[in-house]
Amino acid sequence: MSSGLRGLAKDTVVYGLSSIVGRFLNWLLVPMYVRVLATPGEYGIVTNLYGWTALLLAVLTFGMETTYFRFSTRRDEQEPMRVYANSLISVTVLSSLFALLGFLFLRPISDFLGYASHPEYVGMLIFIVAIDAISSIPFARLRCEEKAMKFAGIKLANIGLNIMFNIFFLIVCPVIYRQAPQVIEWFYRPDYGVGYILVSNVITSIVNVLMLNKEFRGFSYRIDMPRMRRMLPYAIPILGISVAGILNQSVDKILFPFLFADKGEAAEQLGIYGACFKIAVVMVMFIQAYRYAIEPFIFKRNREADDRSSNAVTTLYFTIFSLLIYLGVSFYLDDVFKYLVAPAYYEGLKVVPIVMAGEFLFGLYFNLSFWFKLNDQTYWGTCFTVIGTIITIAIIVFFVPIYGYIACAWATVACNGVMLMLSYTIGRKRYPVAYPLRKMGGYILLTVVIFSLGMFAPIDHAMWRVVWRTFLLCVYMGVVVKTEGLLRLLKR
Repeated sequence: MSSGLRGLAKDTVVYGLSSIVGRFLNWLLVPMYVRVLATPGEYGIVTNLYGWTALLLAVLTFGMETTYFRFSTRRDEQEPMRVYANSLISVTVLSSLFALLGFLFLRPISDFLGYASHPEYVGMLIFIVAIDAISSIPFARLRCEEKAMKFAGIKLANIGLNIMFNIFFLIVCPVIYRQAPQVIEWFYRPDYGVGYILVSNVITSIVNVLMLNKEFRGFSYRIDMPRMRRMLPYAIPILGISVAGILNQSVDKILFPFLFADKGEAAEQLGIYGACFKIAVVMVMFIQAYRYAIEPFIFKRNREADDRSSNAVTTLYFTIFSLLIYLGVSFYLDDVFKYLVAPAYYEGLKVVPIVMAGEFLFGLYFNLSFWFKLNDQTYWGTCFTVIGTIITIAIIVFFVPIYGYIACAWATVACNGVMLMLSYTIGRKRYPVAYPLRKMGGYILLTVVIFSLGMFAPIDHAMWRVVWRTFLLCVYMGVVVKTEGLLRLLKR
């Protein structure tokens, strides 16, 4: 294993502390939410609001993270801090303008979204999105400068703080209120569950900025227009990619309330889908940690030389470990992971393997999308994701009213599968990479066989079912170790 790949693996592990471990800790809030909030409908509100958050963050950062990576690592760039200043100032100005307009028109926006009785939900959402968008650029700088430990430390500290405030407002305060209401009744409302989730996020977003204070200093706050004129044509297509990509992942959560005449039913279904979707987030967490490490790695390797083999190798290992996660979650879904949600949500567990399959396809697409970023042809990414978005929205609009949230899960598979095939087909002509397709296909086929043997075996006893599926998981890992010679590589 080359030193570069070892470094990538190390960074992926470190970023995993903030992404996988951090999201896992946030993930553990789900069992609390589904038990503390009165109904699945209330959790549906949380799911809907955070669906909007993801979309708005993509708009406000408008591709400046990837643009910063690309332009600060160019061979001819002698002053990367000017690129950083351009990125940070432009995102800050746009986010501030968004927040100003959002607060000015808070009432009509809240009415449109269906939160006329709680406009403060939307107000807090606007504040969170604006602050987090601004923070994304300093975090990108930490990644580019390979300060993975600081990145992970700040992320974990804020996640821990968010969990602490959630527990305080949703668990501790109700106990105090029942025993001695006079102590906290000056600030605490027992029926404000969803609101306190947002309040906790507001506090941690502010702390996030404070912890990044050094990344806001040490450079001139001045837009370099010649550089900006070169950056924007690259960034705008990335904006299209990001928005369409987020729509592919979150449009179901955004559109759901508009697709049912009965808003209560919509909230209930969305709550069940959102809670069970969180179980599939294990795959998303791995992809996010991998993405944090692979982007600067690939861009820097390309700066040194036209190194396409690294992209091929990392895609193979991504496939191997993603499929392992897929089998692990699917095999223990009935006997372990289902207890992350309350019994009222069990009916939605059937979406988990489908959603994970869709996320796996998205991860492959991400690996096969570097060709248009390295060639400065990001408009291709916009085309692919717009096509994917059209497919997603069409499936959701036509089939969700008939089949419910299961249609959302299949929309993810269809969308990401089409984008993957388009990127591969066009990329092999414009930026050929010798991906080990035969090996990757072999591992996918092996996974299908093992998944079928594990999920459809007629074993009713929980213990023996777990034993059988664990054995099959070990078979998969044994084949990987033998085929890839991992033990031999690790000894080098």
